[in-house]
Amino acid sequence: MMTFLPNLDDLTLQQQVAQMVVVRASGFLFDHEIQYPIWEPPAATLRHWVEDLGVGGVILLGASAGEIALRTQQLQSWASIPLLICADVEEGVGQRFSGATWFPPPMSIAEVAKRDLPLACHYAEHLGRITAAESLAIGLNWLLSPTVDVNNNPDNPVINVRAFGETPEIVSELAKAFIRGAHQHPILTTAKHFPGHGDTAIDSHLELPVILHDRDRLEQIEFPPFKAAISAGVDVVMSAHLQIPALDPNYPGTLSAKVLTDELRTNLGFEGLVTTDALVMGAIANRYGTKEACVLAIEAGTDILLMPLEPEKAITAVCEAVESGRISRDRIQASVERIWRAKQKACSIALPSEEGYVWENPPEPVLQTNQLTESIAQPEALTINAELLRSSMRSHHPNPSRLASLDGVGRNLIIVDSILDCDFLGRTAPAIALPAQFGFTQIEIVDRHTPHIDLNNRDSSPTLLQLFIRGNPFRGIAGLTQAAQDWFTYLLKTNQLYAIALYGSPYVLDRFIPSLPSDVPYVFTYGQMREAQAIALESLFAKQSMNF
Repeated sequence: MMTFLPNLDDLTLQQQVAQMVVVRASGFLFDHEIQYPIWEPPAATLRHWVEDLGVGGVILLGASAGEIALRTQQLQSWASIPLLICADVEEGVGQRFSGATWFPPPMSIAEVAKRDLPLACHYAEHLGRITAAESLAIGLNWLLSPTVDVNNNPDNPVINVRAFGETPEIVSELAKAFIRGAHQHPILTTAKHFPGHGDTAIDSHLELPVILHDRDRLEQIEFPPFKAAISAGVDVVMSAHLQIPALDPNYPGTLSAKVLTDELRTNLGFEGLVTTDALVMGAIANRYGTKEACVLAIEAGTDILLMPLEPEKAITAVCEAVESGRISRDRIQASVERIWRAKQKACSIALPSEEGYVWENPPEPVLQTNQLTESIAQPEALTINAELLRSSMRSHHPNPSRLASLDGVGRNLIIVDSILDCDFLGRTAPAIALPAQFGFTQIEIVDRHTPHIDLNNRDSSPTLLQLFIRGNPFRGIAGLTQAAQDWFTYLLKTNQLYAIALYGSPYVLDRFIPSLPSDVPYVFTYGQMREAQAIALESLFAKQSMNF
């Protein structure tokens, strides 16, 4: 059955507003595998939202790349109007969906840019191109990337290594390169989080950050990467759930006409789609609730309401605001017209026909397995990923090495935020298997759920300390956990620290180095996935083996 974009005049007010709503869904096909039931509806509810309400898009999380390919086909088959289907794939498709290419976070490219900006732009362009290609292969047509915030606050718990750097110049160049690469394919790109989320120590998933910078500072640091992204043709700009009194003393950016209309539309001249960040986040949901937040966001100038907790109530509230005269019908139609233009690009919509806009290349009804396996995690992508991991790695290999004098059984101490969420660890993971070849066979894993241990009553063992620490949403902190700090101090005090492997945040490494003895080797990598573990540990132990 051919699918069409209808003429806007043929849609009811409710249908037009529904097109402005993007709902959250699990990537898993079966209800019993849903991981976040508060946000992810069962299949029957999701189908109702898509088929009956006619929501405009879906954001996915979880499952393998192969299952997502089936999921996106299912979703499009339910929709009478082609859907925008998106995901937060800032580090490649494999970041969210197993089996696809998982790159290190964008700040790894900024590390390369410090010494070789053209090479860094080369990597950023490949990141955009490969992420776009693999996304399209599994049915995603909208990238929620690149992040163009300037992360100039080391304590930033929500942006951190997701940023393309700490200066507007580097962030601007790498963002443009990413967009240039992604736009080699018919996919939407997103610059986020306007007007700039890089200088806050509060996670907007939990609370509302307030940034007290004046306008001159915003013009110098926060705005330039957005200007660069707009000049590069970015399709969407995502708002930030934070308040900047210099721009609007009353409302956070997501709900502020002064930010989204006056600054973004008028001053920066952006003509594409404006989307909110997820409306379930605490900075908005805890203060305004679903209904009022959605109405305020549209009044402010947004086109897409991303992840309202209760989509039906959101649609009803906006319709009531139109019917009461609070929001004009022209305002709704202007947003839907922009959505239509985006869908013409992302959903392969042909020119108008007598029946409306026809969907030129609808998804095949049956998953083409060969096409999928020939598009995901191809040798070129894996090679570029390994090159980037090596190019951005930092290490210290003193000579002679303490590892060369390992006597007896060593402890492999791994500290993570939550072992329950570590898909990158397992029996065969390099962080487990590779150190054992060098005598570190006593494995111990500690996370924030581990009961407090009296470190003074422990056996003494030469220890390889491996830390997986980076800023992550909902964690609330970007740096060392208390457990990590306690163990580091204890191992130093008792002279048990033989080497460190740190995965994730360079800011944690910077805090370690001043108190780290010069004869202790270390390796740092931005990645936490298995490829990063293997490359980092092979470097660490290969260098030490040369000293045996």
